[in-house]
Amino acid sequence: MDLAVGVIVGNAFSKIVTSLTDNILMPLVGVIIGGFDFTSLSYTFNIFERTVELKYGIFIQNTVDFLLTAFCIFIVIKILNKIFDKKENKKDEETVKPKKSDEVKLLEEIRDLLQENKKTSK
Repeated sequence: MDLAVGVIVGNAFSKIVTSLTDNILMPLVGVIIGGFDFTSLSYTFNIFERTVELKYGIFIQNTVDFLLTAFCIFIVIKILNKIFDKKENKKDEETVKPKKSDEVKLLEEIRDLLQENKKTSK
């Protein structure tokens, strides 16, 4: 069920990023570099008496679209990891180590003193 929700949300998110790339970012990049439209970039050549058109402008636009999608997902995952790490740290802090009884502390002190006496008697 979680995977299905993730796929649906990812698909919707992909459409948003594609729209952002196609309608906002690439026209701005085109204006910055001199009114260039990436989707119209292509190279036409003839092979074996056939005309072939390579539309590398669309490939550039799709690559930018992919990079933006990947970057956005990366940022969202980083934020989610920080949120979940904070929750786990709080759980770790809540689990308090059991306090040692006075008898155990006294026995540890006696053990330490006996070890010191062994070292100094040698």
